[in-house]
Amino acid sequence: QVQLVESGGGLVQVGGSLLLSCTTPRRTFASYRMGWFRQALGKEREFVAAISASGSSTYYADYVQGRFTMSRDNALNTGYLQMNSLEPEDTAVYYCAADAPPWSSTRESRYAYDYWGQGTQVTVSS
Repeated sequence: QVQLVESGGGLVQVGGSLLLSCTTPRRTFASYRMGWFRQALGKEREFVAAISASGSSTYYADYVQGRFTMSRDNALNTGYLQMNSLEPEDTAVYYCAADAPPWSSTRESRYAYDYWGQGTQVTVSS
């Protein structure tokens, strides 16, 4: 079992920024592909971003492309999601997830990920 812990959520005004973090005590963090998903009230959980195990490749949903940046520091067992130019539509609970090797070919699917954090609330006020 891999424990993932998110932090950094909160209340921010439109146009503001937040930095989410996702950490685990597991040394095998560097072998996991990481993803961020979000779930707004009454909606399905949706893909936000993913990053390869090495950190050399990142992937974004169209609705966050250019505003959000995902990164990771394997030495710290921590992944990040920098969110800029936030909009009210970004309001949701944000979850980090880990895909253990062998990695799934469908990185945008929630079912590709083996482990999940408890989520952190992001609220963007207009």
